Amino acid sequence: MCADRVAVPARRRPPARGLSLVELMIGLVIGLLVSLAALSSLRVFGNGQRQAAVAGGGLLSTAAALGAIRNEVAAAGLGFFDGRQPLCSQLNLSIGNALVSDGAAFAPLAVTRSNGNDRLDVVYADDVAAGANLPLASASTTTSVEVLSTLPVAAGQAVLLAPAATGLCTVRTVTGVTAGTVDTPQVLALANTGNHNKAAFASLPAYPATTGRITLLGTLRWQRYRVVDGNLVLEQPLAGTSAVLVRNVIGLRVEYGVSSAAGNPTLADWRDATDSGWSSLTAANIGQVRALRLGLLVRSPQREKADAGGNCLASEAKPTLFGETIEPDVSDWRCFRYRSSTLVVPLRNLVWGQLP
Repeated sequence: MCADRVAVPARRRPPARGLSLVELMIGLVIGLLVSLAALSSLRVFGNGQRQAAVAGGGLLSTAAALGAIRNEVAAAGLGFFDGRQPLCSQLNLSIGNALVSDGAAFAPLAVTRSNGNDRLDVVYADDVAAGANLPLASASTTTSVEVLSTLPVAAGQAVLLAPAATGLCTVRTVTGVTAGTVDTPQVLALANTGNHNKAAFASLPAYPATTGRITLLGTLRWQRYRVVDGNLVLEQPLAGTSAVLVRNVIGLRVEYGVSSAAGNPTLADWRDATDSGWSSLTAANIGQVRALRLGLLVRSPQREKADAGGNCLASEAKPTLFGETIEPDVSDWRCFRYRSSTLVVPLRNLVWGQLP
């Protein structure tokens, strides 16, 4: 006989309960606060990213500019030394009908101080054959010159005519080439149609046979670096062109690395254009120059915010280059950051041209 089953009542679930209005409002307020905190953090992060991008871009520009300057400075003087001494202490140089240098004092490297910054001028030949020069077969004239050996020159290229000892040199453009033979020298025409042949100089010497020299320049390069309106600018006086290399530059310093005496290969000290005896390179001191040191100081373009007390803490002291304080170009200089970059370049042409 089966026992009667006892019915078990079904368990009731509690009725579903939603959020009260108060709870919903509290949740909305908490979410709003979290969103505001996240937005503030995102804004700070974005500002930091922008500052880093600006600073990084400036650094890349500075590094690229210094790399270009290094290559130019390393070539300084190519074509202006004969392996024993500088060929030129003065220079005749013209472009078209304009006189660029009418017997003026000349050095292929020059540092001058102006308005608190330095200006660097670099002159060199762009032809690899400029490292050697050849003797002349006869005194040069204004129309042609004879060469004892064979100069690998073509019409349209520039040459340098130099005296027996350091003195007045003349840059000329070759307008025609007559090959030499066993019995006759090579003849280079210097007609007044050439780019460097049109202007008249106050003094145009005749360069003596055998002791007079000629160097193939190819194209003469003259590069000038200086600060203009807060920008590092490359100027090319012979071509009449210029370009901005780095912006927000407040300091450019250039120094000669010199030995204790001419012929001594050891670098002993650094001299700038304001030091006694170093306002220019001359036959008396160029033999001591071994290297060039260049420093560039750049200010960040974006002003940083002051703290709660109104004080800017981006920079605690004024920036320096080579131990010299550089005066910032803004009155609130503490609100900006500064970055200095330096470069040392051995001057191979000046050194090789003068060491025994």
